Amino acid sequence: MPSLRHLVAAPLAALFVASAAAAPVDIVDDQGQALRLAQPARRIVSLAPHITELLYAAGAGDRLVGAVQYSDHPEAAKKLPRVGGYSAVDMEQVIALKPDLGRIDDVAKSLAQFGRLAGTDAAGEAAAKAFRARHAALVAKYSARPRLRLFYEAWNRPLMTINGEHLISDVIRLCGGDNVFAKLPMLAPTVDVESVLATQPEVIVASGMGEGRPEWLDDWRQWTRLPAVARGNLFFIPPDLIQRHTPRILDGAERLCGQLEEARARR
Repeated sequence: MPSLRHLVAAPLAALFVASAAAAPVDIVDDQGQALRLAQPARRIVSLAPHITELLYAAGAGDRLVGAVQYSDHPEAAKKLPRVGGYSAVDMEQVIALKPDLGRIDDVAKSLAQFGRLAGTDAAGEAAAKAFRARHAALVAKYSARPRLRLFYEAWNRPLMTINGEHLISDVIRLCGGDNVFAKLPMLAPTVDVESVLATQPEVIVASGMGEGRPEWLDDWRQWTRLPAVARGNLFFIPPDLIQRHTPRILDGAERLCGQLEEARARR
């Protein structure tokens, strides 16, 4: 179930690097720790799928010599040697971990940082600039739209969602939505059906574990008086577009914003 694992991110330091001759590189990682490389990295092993994707976006794809399972984007990443993966994963434990990326703009920061680490500064900065410009355009278009109460269903058994500190909640806010479980203390809490019904969401969005719409999203149709059901606002977004902390998070945002526009038209 790789999609749930994408709810959490590995820290910036979760990279093994080997260097070649060049100037030293100094950055501060996502945990606030100083990191120094004697030279820009030339041989990099990525320990998380989203890091693989960020490295390619930052112009450092040719530095990658290995990656973990599910590093599947862009297409070239599929050819990288695998250094490990996940099996028999306790998904509840995994998604309860605190991610290092909690805001959309953190993606842009990571693009620039990875570019510096790999010595592809110009490409990393260009990717970060393009990401911020696209993000700003989405904010200008959607963030002031009429608010909608939204339940994000990360998984069905157990029934799991995200709180207001999660990156996905940042996407929800961007599109003019209000996460009905934003105030819960856990980043990826388990909830029950009764608590979802009590919040009376106008929209339910599910992610599932692949490119196809999960069948369990339609389980909500039995609750005919629930606003999201009564108005036909049961939506799906592929997990790779909203649960990976990469430039494609804005593809997921565009899709969600469009779905919320549909929901507003049904009020």
